[in-house]
Amino acid sequence: MIRSKIIDTILFVRKLTVSKLFNAAKIIVSYYISKIFRRPISWGMPVSLSIEPTTACNLRCPECPSGLRSFTRPTGNLKSDFFSHTVDQVAKTCCHLTFYFQGEPFINPHFLQMVRYAGEKGLYTMTSTNGHFLDDQTARATVLSGLNRLIISIDGLTQETYESYRKKGNLQTVLEGTQRIIEWKRKLKSRTPYVIFQFLVVSTNEHEIPQLHDLAKKLGVDEVKLKTAQLYDYSNGHPLMPRNKKYSRYIPSDDGTYRLKNEIQNQCWKMWHSAVITWDGVVVPCCFDKDAKHKMGDLKAKTFGEVWHSTQYFDFRNKILHERNSIDICTNCTEGCTIWA
Repeated sequence: MIRSKIIDTILFVRKLTVSKLFNAAKIIVSYYISKIFRRPISWGMPVSLSIEPTTACNLRCPECPSGLRSFTRPTGNLKSDFFSHTVDQVAKTCCHLTFYFQGEPFINPHFLQMVRYAGEKGLYTMTSTNGHFLDDQTARATVLSGLNRLIISIDGLTQETYESYRKKGNLQTVLEGTQRIIEWKRKLKSRTPYVIFQFLVVSTNEHEIPQLHDLAKKLGVDEVKLKTAQLYDYSNGHPLMPRNKKYSRYIPSDDGTYRLKNEIQNQCWKMWHSAVITWDGVVVPCCFDKDAKHKMGDLKAKTFGEVWHSTQYFDFRNKILHERNSIDICTNCTEGCTIWA
């Protein structure tokens, strides 16, 4: 696992250029100036972008708007021509592209073509999947696409615990898909993708954490990552809330209600170094704006640079610096709450 991590880091570093490093330096400097003077200054372009291949999903996870089919925004698939046009605008300065926001990326029939295009443009690519579409042909195509990092959600080690959250999911399908990816890496002598098991810790599966590492090692998975669960209605407790507070985003208050574990501060690094793009071209500030309520701009009408330096972004960053706790998507933010194992 350590060797794989080193290789993954080297592959990322190889994507860096002088222009990308200079852009990153400008972002860092402008962020700290903004924090000190409480005025949003944004130099450069984001070093990290998330773009949404689709809003569709085959599962019905209870704390996910895709699973609940609760979006008020349109459902659809990212189009290849729009994607390539967007990537062309940011490729010189962006380092990292995540093919995920909501939905299951492999549902988009052109997903792996877009991964290959982004890689050819010098971007480090990553996606997150529920692992139900990794048949032999797709697993081979995934390895051949050059995808750098593949996060596979595995939220239980028995079918009972797995489907307690991953409704309509099949654990055996996920495990077989994982094995196919690793086998094709071996057959094709490929160093990518770097495979991560992501385990969303909830009350029904927290007892399985000790066995998770053994399973990952047995299959040849490169890394295990534990993730705390975002719960929408948590103030009076929740059936999915882990009993071990280490794995929860929420802690009890003196009055018996629950509150977010981390304190909301008037700052957010994400607003300076990253952004999220929906399948239909709307730019939103971060992955917590799942229903795209805080629209920074539309890439069908403006360039990404125009949106990034727009009045809407200035006003939103300004609010972050002065009254972040009044922004709805910030009140359940996980910044500082991810657990690495």
